[in-house]
Amino acid sequence: MTMRLLLLADTHLPKRAKALPEQVWQEVARADVVFHAGDWVEPPLLDELESRSARLIGVWGNNDGEQLRRRLPEIARVELDGVGFAMIHETGAAQGRERRCDKDFPDADVLVFGHSHIPWDTVTPNGLRLLNPGSPTDRRRQPHCTYQTAELIDGELTGVTLHRLPPRA
Repeated sequence: MTMRLLLLADTHLPKRAKALPEQVWQEVARADVVFHAGDWVEPPLLDELESRSARLIGVWGNNDGEQLRRRLPEIARVELDGVGFAMIHETGAAQGRERRCDKDFPDADVLVFGHSHIPWDTVTPNGLRLLNPGSPTDRRRQPHCTYQTAELIDGELTGVTLHRLPPRA
C-alpha cells in the first residue's frame, strides 16, 4: 500500500501571499495526508485545507493567533502505516537541532517542523528523520518557495522530494 504525503509550513496567508499556488493545490488533491507545520496566520486557509484534503494534520506556529490555537495543537503526533510522526512549528536553532529533537521526540520516527522557511532533511544520531518543507509562499532568504512530498510504502518513508515553485508573477 502506498500513501502519498504533502508537507507544508509557513504559508503566512494572507500576509505573504493572497493564496496558495495552484501547484500546491494540485498536490493537496493527490495527497492522502497533508501536514502543515504552522504559521497559517489566518483561519481561512485552515478551513479550505480541511475541506479539500483527504486528511489534514496541523499545528499552530508563533504567528498564529487565538483562533488557530484553539483549533490546532502545538504538537501533533500520528502513526501512519506503522511510522510515528510528530510535528511542531519550531525546533530552535539549527546548531544542536538533531540532539534536541532526539531528546524531545524519542518515540517518533519522523519530525516535521517549520519556522525557519529553510528546507531541511536530515537524520539524527538516533535515527529520527527531520523534515522542514520551507515555505510555498514566503522564501525569505531562500532562492525558491518550496514544499515537500513523500510516500509511505509498506511502513517505510520513501521518495522525500523538495519541490521548488516558480517565482510569482
